[in-house]
Amino acid sequence: MDYDEISHGHRAPVENLTPAPNEDNTHDEEKMQPNEDFGERDIKVGYMNEADRHIYESGIQKFSRLGWKRLTVVLIVEAIALGSLSIPSTFATLGMVAGVILTIGLGLIAIYTSYIIGKVKLAFPEVAHYSDAGRLMGARLGCPRFGFELVNVMLGIQLLFLTGSHCLTGTIAFRNITGSEICSVIFGVVSAIILLLLAVPPSFTEMAVLGYIDFASIILAIGITIIATGVDSTKAPGGLAAVDWSAWPKADLTFSEAFVSVTNIVFAYSFALCQFSFMDEMHTPRDYVKSIWALGIIEIVIYTLTGALIYAFVGSDVDSPALLSAGSLLSRVAFGIALPVIFISGSINTVVFGRLVHGRIFANSPIRFINTKTGWLTWLAVITAGTIIAFIIAEVIPFFNDLLSISSSLFISGFTFYFPPMMWALLLKQGSWLEPKNIFLGVVNLMVFLIGIVILVGGTYSSIDDIINKYAAGTVHGVFTCGSPE
Repeated sequence: MDYDEISHGHRAPVENLTPAPNEDNTHDEEKMQPNEDFGERDIKVGYMNEADRHIYESGIQKFSRLGWKRLTVVLIVEAIALGSLSIPSTFATLGMVAGVILTIGLGLIAIYTSYIIGKVKLAFPEVAHYSDAGRLMGARLGCPRFGFELVNVMLGIQLLFLTGSHCLTGTIAFRNITGSEICSVIFGVVSAIILLLLAVPPSFTEMAVLGYIDFASIILAIGITIIATGVDSTKAPGGLAAVDWSAWPKADLTFSEAFVSVTNIVFAYSFALCQFSFMDEMHTPRDYVKSIWALGIIEIVIYTLTGALIYAFVGSDVDSPALLSAGSLLSRVAFGIALPVIFISGSINTVVFGRLVHGRIFANSPIRFINTKTGWLTWLAVITAGTIIAFIIAEVIPFFNDLLSISSSLFISGFTFYFPPMMWALLLKQGSWLEPKNIFLGVVNLMVFLIGIVILVGGTYSSIDDIINKYAAGTVHGVFTCGSPE
């Protein structure tokens, strides 16, 4: 077995920033050398003793088992979770027309940008995480280290925000299910512990097994909520005709309210930030296109139907998370069924964070494969630290929509919108800018880039403004207090 075969999914860096020379993205042995752009990520198998070689080869096999179907499942686990629970309240703010248009439109853009991300992974197979793509873009601009560190910090913080949002949702779920007055901080600790335990398996292939439970969980929870709200509205005086939903934005809509709602839709399409990490475990990376289209279509259908139906059945008073709108009893049932998606989807973000940090600390050691005692101990230390930070985030920003919004504005705006167009321009574009194909793609990518920048600026301002207003009005409990999260 030669070095390139062993290194599938964890390849050493190429010597320059040109794409892989052939369809299989293979490189000659002499090209597999460290350089100033990537640094040394792998150890030559030939230089290892027999014990280390066995650890190395079994580690490569462990992290190279993901096919496109399992990739779709993992993406579903990472993507279709909390986003779907915030969509109905977004429709209530923006109106049915704008809600549907934005949900479908942003979904199609997310599919396109994920396609670009996959193309970059195929062209530069040494890219294991989004931060590696940041190094490539930075190298094109003369600052590879800055590009790597910037994206690395953004990715790490965003993953912690995602885990924190699941921790907060777990707190809301437990309070709703139990109906008890136990301090919410205790439920937050319980949620954090569950998230940590589910994040112990380090391989995405192993996490994919839980994905089927995760997907069934969110579909059943949403289905119960839709049926419950539909039945309640039908039985209410005046029936469905009396529900106060509107095709247009609500009256007296402020800029901040509107943008927070838009960024909640953006949050629902956040799967791009983990795509490099997931594809790094694929045994046939070219199959990623099937996964992207499957996930994108599933997301668009679920989000649009969830937002439109629950809003049409509940009206302007729809809650967020949407499961709270199902009525006292059925809301508790729906949250109980939703517990797997709350914790499984949350834990996979912890796994990506752990792989990012652990892989960097032990980049030049077989310890990174997490198949030795030292590997497991260090892995547990990293994901425990990440979970504690995520718990703190959940307690500092204890309101659902604004936590999703600030996360979307600061980070997802880049990972899903303005970074992929930059990748196309800096890493994928071939030929002259004046060629018709490049002119068309240039215009498309420029528009996507501008959408990302608008979300970054407008969304960040709106999120902070909304958080300040809520604390000033006293509508949410304080940091690390026992009140009910919003």
